[in-house]
Amino acid sequence: MKKLFSNIKGDAFGGITAGIVALPLALAFGVSSGLGPSAGLYGAIFLSFFASIFGGTSTQISGPTAPMTAVSMVVIAGIIAVNDGDVEKALPAILTVFLLAGLMQVGLGALGLGKYIKYIPYPVVSGFMTAIGVIILITQVLPSIGYYPKEDTEFVSQFKPQAEELILQNLLKEEAGEGILVLENFKETVNRAEYTSENDILKESKTLAKNEASGVLGTLKVLPRAFQHINWIELILALATIIIIYGFKRITTKIPSTLVALVVVSGAAIAFGVNYRPIEEIPSGIPIPNLEIFTSFSLAGITPYIFTALTLALLGAIDSLLTSVVADNMTKTKHKPNKELIGQGIGNSIGALFGGIPGAGATIRTVVNINSGGKTKLSGMIAGIMLLIILLGLGPVASKIPAAVLAGILITVGIGVMDYKGLKAIPSLPKDIKIGPFKLSSEVLVMIVVLLLSTFWNLVYAVGVGLVIASLMFMKKIGDLTAERSDVKSLKEEAWKDEIGFPDKLKEDVFIKHIKGPLFFGSTNEFQSLAAQIPTTASKVIIRLDRMQYIDQSGLYAMEDVLQELTKNNIVALFVDLQDQPKYMMERIDIIPDLIPYEHIFETFNDCMSWIKNNKD
Repeated sequence: MKKLFSNIKGDAFGGITAGIVALPLALAFGVSSGLGPSAGLYGAIFLSFFASIFGGTSTQISGPTAPMTAVSMVVIAGIIAVNDGDVEKALPAILTVFLLAGLMQVGLGALGLGKYIKYIPYPVVSGFMTAIGVIILITQVLPSIGYYPKEDTEFVSQFKPQAEELILQNLLKEEAGEGILVLENFKETVNRAEYTSENDILKESKTLAKNEASGVLGTLKVLPRAFQHINWIELILALATIIIIYGFKRITTKIPSTLVALVVVSGAAIAFGVNYRPIEEIPSGIPIPNLEIFTSFSLAGITPYIFTALTLALLGAIDSLLTSVVADNMTKTKHKPNKELIGQGIGNSIGALFGGIPGAGATIRTVVNINSGGKTKLSGMIAGIMLLIILLGLGPVASKIPAAVLAGILITVGIGVMDYKGLKAIPSLPKDIKIGPFKLSSEVLVMIVVLLLSTFWNLVYAVGVGLVIASLMFMKKIGDLTAERSDVKSLKEEAWKDEIGFPDKLKEDVFIKHIKGPLFFGSTNEFQSLAAQIPTTASKVIIRLDRMQYIDQSGLYAMEDVLQELTKNNIVALFVDLQDQPKYMMERIDIIPDLIPYEHIFETFNDCMSWIKNNKD
């Protein structure tokens, strides 16, 4: 507690500054997610406060981030679509998924898995981050030019037949559920259909139109039509926001350019009475927990999204721990990864209860906090409190912010979040694989696959596919390297220092196998060719194992097959410097002593040579 208040002045200034920086981003991410600006604000308030209290990075400022919002957007859109486009109806299920993701993060930290996050391959992360930028850029084109598909009467009318069909399907489902649907008599269906108004059909048509134009592919589909219906006022507001954000940075970086753009453009639009589209109204008053998460809980409703919740949890963990490393470098401290995951999980769980979108440690906000004097957890807590004060005192004012301004802010976020370091490295990475007539880099391939699948298909599945491809390529590469370095040669060709001086008369009789790396499923094929490589003149094979520190089950059975083949051909196998893990594994399935008796296992090469000299045939 004493440490918490050891830097009150610096923490207060750092927290207030970080909170102000977080405001426009929280509102923008909330709008982008599909739940509205208040969801972004609630997420920032609770995550910042509770992640700071329970987290393992003293200067971390947490809140909604671009990657987390992009994945959340997929969850939200999917659940809303299942609930006939009704956000209120879908909200409990959406928040349940977010709560589950937070609890998973707590579980990851409690199980001590934080240290393993660093093993996710860079190409996967790079492709994903660039895809996030592309998704944000493309999906913000429509709001930045003031085109909203569900308000385009001509476009919406195209979906009227489909809307009528869906309404009829729902009527039939209701009757089937109530047990009153009779195929010979549709009187009840006709009666109920009479109560379906034109407004009901229009509402369903608007929902279908909105869904058709959602996401990257949806946006690209309606883009030609959108450019024919540009709202020039909205476009000017969005462009002005972008110009100020980039332009003001050239003047000074002490004042956040995003906040300057928000205040200046919004203030000008209000002052001049411009006819613009405002963001959704932000509810005034203290946030209230959404208890429908528990009262309306349905396991069947969230089961399809469990993998998505896990992806959110892992993504939030990566996002947060990367920011923790940045904070460590700036403050010369060391964060506690597992404690940080627990803190992030608690923050996201509580945020979900109050209707907030999930987030993670935010690099820019954390850097602002540190540069402004923040040193302890108090700074993050103050940032959360600052946002709560803004919500309570300036909620009605914030509700007047133009939607185009937030679209402009998000466009700059999309540009900034892309991994330019990874993109610049593409031409220089070695082309180590061949697909048909083309040679290319395996890492570039993984990055491009993740980028394309994330952008045009599914963010969640893209990461899984990327991890599988990266893992397979890694295993093949390690297998190839192991095979390349492992060899079977007579002593005439071998040049190891302790093998020099072996009697000439024994050189054609004794062959050596060096296993220079782990023996696992990626290298077993090459190893199994051992027996075939040994000429008929050999009566003994020395297998040197000092560099084989690990063997998996596949490698174990490959070793067994080779030793059985050697035994069948009356060739004696001798082990030198067998390591503990491989020895333990071989003893478990009786390779030792059934195929390799203990007297054929030697600590040094010289001990093995002495045995050979004393046991000449």
